[in-house]
Formats: sequence, C-alpha cells, structure tokens
Amino acid sequence: MKATDINIKQIPIVLGRKGEITIPQVVQDSLNINEGDNLILLQIGDLIVLTPKQPQVPQLIDQIATLMENENVSLTDLLAGLEAEREMINQE
Repeated sequence: MKATDINIKQIPIVLGRKGEITIPQVVQDSLNINEGDNLILLQIGDLIVLTPKQPQVPQLIDQIATLMENENVSLTDLLAGLEAEREMINQE
C-alpha cells in the first residue's frame, strides 16, 4: 500500500466514566481485533492514534509523515484541522 492509499475516517466515540472507550464493531471487524487484544495508544501533541499492533506503529508514523510532507501539512496544520472537525461534529 502506498502512503497516498491511506483511507482516513473520523469516527466519533464517547469517553466513559472510568476512561473506557468502545471501538465500533465495524472498526473491530475491519482491523480484525477482538476482546482481549492489546492495542497501542500514541499521543502526538493533541492527537491520539490507537493502533491494534505495535509493529505497525513505525510504518504508520512513516506513512503519516510522508503524507504530511507530500501535502505540505505541518503538525500544527493537522491539529488545527482536527480541532475544526471536532467543532463541526459538536455542532451537529
């Protein structure tokens, strides 16, 4: 898969009272993850990335960096865009 073939989806979730989240079934199915699987949460500034397997993390970072470089998007731009998306979702 080329870096430009990445399909980015935004899926709203709600943080539970004890900090738990529920990953929608459609995402679980597409990533082939199941109850009890270990996931990796990455914090990149104000951005959170949840990935099912650690070996994919370096590849994901490389793909994100390549996409950002190719599109001339800085981390600040990316975070600002995410904030705008959050605001739009909250208004809905």
